[in-house]
Order: sequence, then structure tokens, then C-alpha cells
Amino acid sequence: MTARWVVDEVAPHRDLNVVWQPISLMFKNDIEPDAENYAAVFATHRMLRVMEAVRSEYGDAAVQRWYLLAGTVVHHDGDRDTADLGAMLERLDFDPKLAEAADDDSWDDEIRRRMDVGLELAGDDIGTPIIAFDNADGERQAYFGPVITRVPPGDLSLKLWDALTAMMDVPGFWELKRTRTESPELGDRPDV
Repeated sequence: MTARWVVDEVAPHRDLNVVWQPISLMFKNDIEPDAENYAAVFATHRMLRVMEAVRSEYGDAAVQRWYLLAGTVVHHDGDRDTADLGAMLERLDFDPKLAEAADDDSWDDEIRRRMDVGLELAGDDIGTPIIAFDNADGERQAYFGPVITRVPPGDLSLKLWDALTAMMDVPGFWELKRTRTESPELGDRPDV
């Protein structure tokens, strides 16, 4: 939901250049192969390997297209574990052979390197999403979150973004949280 919020509602109105970076829950949470949730976490990790192959072949702008389609397949279609990565790549007019990256652990170093940049900025005791940007002083900073269950409509999206960026300029501000009481409302399936 945060990704859709930034891409659909904020970026067009706040002149943002969105660059997607991986965060592997398999690496972040040290999920071992015998863990109950390993298959689910590994399925998304495989998608991150493909994401880095897409970046290597087509550049940062192509990553957004892959990320949004992968998110749609996982969250709207419920097809995380059985997604045909080659067909997903073809749908985006990318080389379907990049799907081979899913089973190539040589991409893991790049995933870790990029992930570590976000964790260095936001801290280790966080999850996903992480949003990083330059504050008013031009200093790169990051937040964990916001975790949202739906994309705020119109002006509320911009109000949320402006508040987030304003808090970045407050020395000593670290955390804001409340317990989530509702599940994500995905809305209609995006046409990606």
C-alpha cells in the first residue's frame, strides 16, 4: 500500500524520483530453511533476485515496473508461491530469461549491499517499508514506514507525505506508532 501511495498519489505532485531498493525478509529475519514460513519468504526473495537482474539489464526505472507487477501478483492475485516469473517479465516486455536469476544466489550479494544501505539509514530494529530521502539540510535520512492499510485519497496523501517530510527535520524525532486494527484494503487490481 505504501508503494502504491508514493507512486500513484505523491510522486506526481512532489517531483519525486523514486528508486526502488530490495529488503529481503529472509536475510533481515534470518529465516532458516526449516522455518515454517521459509517457502513464503523464499518465494519473495526469488522475486528480489529477478528485480536485481532487471535493474542490471534495464536500469532503475525498469525496477519500478517489476516491483509493482510483483506486488500485484503477490497481493491481488495471491500467486506468490507459484508465480510464473518468466511470464511476468514478458508481460513487461523484458527478457523472460531474466527469470533464471530467481535461482541464482550470486544476486544475493547485491541484495544485501542495497538492503544494508537502507538499514544503515533507518536502523536494524525495523521492517518494511523504508523510505529514504534528503531532509531540508540535504542529509540522507530514512524512516520505517509509513505502514498504511489503504492509499489515502487525493489531498490526504499529500498531507501525509508533507507531515512525514516535516518530521524528518525535527532533531531527536525517532518513532511514531499505533497498533494496526485493520487489514490492508487493496482496492481494484492495478493494470500493470
